[in-house]
Amino acid sequence: MKKNRIAIVGYGNIGKAVLEAVKASPDFEVAGVVRRSLDNVPAELLNIPVVTSIDDLDSVDVALLCTPTRKVPEYATEILAKGIHTVDSYDIHSEIWNLRQTLMPISLQNNAVAIISAGWDPGADSVVRALMQVMAPKGITYTNFGPGMSMGHTVAVKAVNGVRKALSMTIPLGTGIHRRMVYVEMEEGANKDQILHDIKTDPYFVHDETHVLFVDDVDALQDMGHGVHMVRKGVSGTTQNQLFEYNMKINNPALTAQIMVACARACLRLTPGAYTMIEVPVIELLPGDKETLICSLV
Repeated sequence: MKKNRIAIVGYGNIGKAVLEAVKASPDFEVAGVVRRSLDNVPAELLNIPVVTSIDDLDSVDVALLCTPTRKVPEYATEILAKGIHTVDSYDIHSEIWNLRQTLMPISLQNNAVAIISAGWDPGADSVVRALMQVMAPKGITYTNFGPGMSMGHTVAVKAVNGVRKALSMTIPLGTGIHRRMVYVEMEEGANKDQILHDIKTDPYFVHDETHVLFVDDVDALQDMGHGVHMVRKGVSGTTQNQLFEYNMKINNPALTAQIMVACARACLRLTPGAYTMIEVPVIELLPGDKETLICSLV
């Protein structure tokens, strides 16, 4: 079976997990890794092309954007314009529709597919929320995250001036309300008050109860574990008190990477355009032929 070729753009926690997920996939191979610098290439990449531009890689079918969320629009726009499909895990919920609308015409013009916000939330959890709403159209869904490390929030803190290392933990308080526990290792001479201000006014944190703690060693606190407990109570037809629950405990980068690789598969089967995961048929995320999948899963 011919294997389609994936470029990994960015090589942080998600990029490393994507490499593992691609290697474990029956229908993909790694075309190469795009990094900002060719210095200090990790040992696991020594037999893989490592470049600073996707133009230096051969025959790329799909680019998985493992960059910080706020860099996704820039990279997606640039790569889609080359006719290469893209998958990202953009996680600013309030801006997802705007990103979709921005990437739609670029995808159509270049005969490419962009699947955006393809992580576990937004992403796979979005599909579960949609299915719960199908089963009970009237009702309320509460999505409770954690306890665990939020990669998007952590990256946002790391970008604050004066922050050397950071960790943002999400603590569920119930009914979809969360506390953000942010641990910061400061650079020498940094302004603590300015760091506090910049974190608490960032869109990632402004709507949640946020506590910022300054520590000597962030690495001693790191744990990639996370989770979600989703509950919907609602009405099916005219029948009240339908209750659905979905619960999981996960390794954050590993699950994000697995979902991104599945969406890379869907990119090769969809018509050109920009999609969120609730717009992608689930069967297109799975390897194998449709008859076998339908017979085994339905």
